Amino acid sequence: MNRIERMRELLAVLQPSHLEIIDDSHLHAGHEGARSGGGHYTLHIVSGQFAGNNTLARHRMIYSALVTMMKQDIHALNIKAYAPDEL
Repeated sequence: MNRIERMRELLAVLQPSHLEIIDDSHLHAGHEGARSGGGHYTLHIVSGQFAGNNTLARHRMIYSALVTMMKQDIHALNIKAYAPDEL
């Protein structure tokens, strides 16, 4: 299973109605995180679980779901997280 597939699997706990993960690692060639093997990703996610939560709480929910990947597999994560009624 590749990293994006693993991220999708872990983020399923948030029951997203929309989930897009873009690998931006190629844009960061030579960057410290790229040398250590961690990838750079952009995440667009819509979940009803984000309703009533501020940006910080949403990011914490995402980081909690991805905790097993954060030390080595993910170096940078650009998050766009929305509740369904915010689109």
